Amino acid sequence: MLPGGVVLRDATADDLPALIDALHHAVNWDGTERFTRSDLLAEPRLAGYVSGWPRPGDFGVVAMSGPNAVGAAWCRLLLAGEPGYGYVADDVPEVSMGVAAGWRGRGVGTALLGALIERARARGLRRISLSVEDGNRARGLYERAGFTTVGRDGDSDVMVLTV
Repeated sequence: MLPGGVVLRDATADDLPALIDALHHAVNWDGTERFTRSDLLAEPRLAGYVSGWPRPGDFGVVAMSGPNAVGAAWCRLLLAGEPGYGYVADDVPEVSMGVAAGWRGRGVGTALLGALIERARARGLRRISLSVEDGNRARGLYERAGFTTVGRDGDSDVMVLTV
C-alpha cells in the first residue's frame, strides 16, 4: 500500500473513465488545460490511447484511493498507420500514464510505472516506449526506471525501455 491508502490493481474494461482521466492529467501535466476530456477523444492521435479499451494485448494498472482512481498507467500497441506520440515500431507498445495533480510526488507514479514494467516483462515484451514533453518532471521518473531517449517528435522526446 502506498501513502494515503493508495492501492494498485490491474486495469479492467470498466476502467475506461479512469484511463481518460489519467490521459487528461498527462497531457495537462503543467497545470494548463490544453485539452479537455472531450478534446482528447476528438483528437485521433490522443484518442488512440484509449479508444476501444481494452483491445487484445492492452494491459495496465490503476491507482485507487478508496473508490477513486488517482492515476493509471497502461500499454497499447499503436501501429505505424496510426501512431501515438511515442511510436517506435509496430511491436513496441506505448506507455500512457497520468496521476492526478494532488497525488504527484507521493510515489504513485513510481509505483504505477514499476507495476506496468513488471507486467510487460511477464508478457515477454522486449521493449516499451513513451513520449515526454520538454519540461515535464515525469522525465526524471522515466530516466530512473531506465528509459533512454531514442528520438524526437516536436517538443517531446521519444523514450524506450528494454524490459
